[in-house]
Amino acid sequence: MIALRSRTKNKKLASVKNGLSTAAWVLAVVVTVITAAAGIAYVQRQRRGREALSTIDVVKIETDRGLVVMEVYPKLMPITVPNFEGLAKSGFYDGLTWHRVEDWVIQTGDPQGTGHGGSDKTIKLEVSPELKNVRGAVGMARSQDPDSASSQFYILKRDAARLDGQYAVFGKVVSGMDVVDQIQKGDKMPKVTVEPGQPGKQPASPK
Repeated sequence: MIALRSRTKNKKLASVKNGLSTAAWVLAVVVTVITAAAGIAYVQRQRRGREALSTIDVVKIETDRGLVVMEVYPKLMPITVPNFEGLAKSGFYDGLTWHRVEDWVIQTGDPQGTGHGGSDKTIKLEVSPELKNVRGAVGMARSQDPDSASSQFYILKRDAARLDGQYAVFGKVVSGMDVVDQIQKGDKMPKVTVEPGQPGKQPASPK
């Protein structure tokens, strides 16, 4: 009788162990699948980001101090870039002044020249993790309302990570940072032009 109970107990233990082994195996498979899926999604996001960054338009800003050339990313910033380019192509920016000049940033795009004006349109805040507020970055200025960006934009002379996620960075200066560093309050930009780019070009570094 004792031997029968012992055998029965051993069978139950074996059954429990088998169940635990099966559960552990299933859990391991689930974890592996989830990890693999996350890895694939990450790689896909990285690839899409690189592709979007390689689709650029070129913007040339003539200033009293010289030429500033920047690239903007229409595929990565599909709200912000068309708004900016539409204004530039219409001649909105031509002749406007740099109304704000500080040791870390310059700003323009206000037809009033006071920092309180803009176009007749505002756009929703658009941010991308691929675009940071670093020296040479070009972003849209706004009021306290995140969705109040209109026509004013800034160029950073210094890194400003505190702005990341709060302002729409949509491009960067690739030539003429020496000009940006020299611009004074009240300087004008006689002409702003847009040259459509081609997919596949790698983003340049600020100069």
